[in-house]
Amino acid sequence: MRIIAGDWRGRKLSPVGTGDAAAALRPTGDRVRESLFNVLAAMGNPVPGAWVLDLFAGTGALGLEALSRGAVGAVFAENGAAALKLLDANIAICGAGARARVLRCDARSLGAAGAAATLVFLDPPYARGLGEAALEAALAGSWVAPGALIVWEESAPIRPPAGLKLRDARRYGGTTISILERI
Repeated sequence: MRIIAGDWRGRKLSPVGTGDAAAALRPTGDRVRESLFNVLAAMGNPVPGAWVLDLFAGTGALGLEALSRGAVGAVFAENGAAALKLLDANIAICGAGARARVLRCDARSLGAAGAAATLVFLDPPYARGLGEAALEAALAGSWVAPGALIVWEESAPIRPPAGLKLRDARRYGGTTISILERI
């Protein structure tokens, strides 16, 4: 895994490794990330200047890619021990500590926001309803700005919750990426 473009282009991220803890992680692959950021660029490129919220952050690859491409700051929410270790290492590898904040918590229990994100990445464990609960918590806690884009990775197409509209959806193997907009 590596950063695809921007200031940290080509920088290799910590490998996920093997074993049960690693098996639970499902980082977004380089090609899918590249395609996703190309789609965002075609939608008017909301990344430069964005405030990012990365829910179920895992390795942090999505949020770090956004920071590399000009996002102002990112909040990463993660509670898995193996993922947190990789996330901390990857933030250090990129030298992103000044622009990154890690919330060591369940993405469904964020509490109140300090600032609203204009770009949200949501990559929950597939088909368990966790994405819906995390997005509901983020909206209730004012983590998502009006007009924000939400990039939701799931195993199947999702139905946009109330207050959000579907802007785009694409299938990559066993993954569907839906891009929603808060209205």
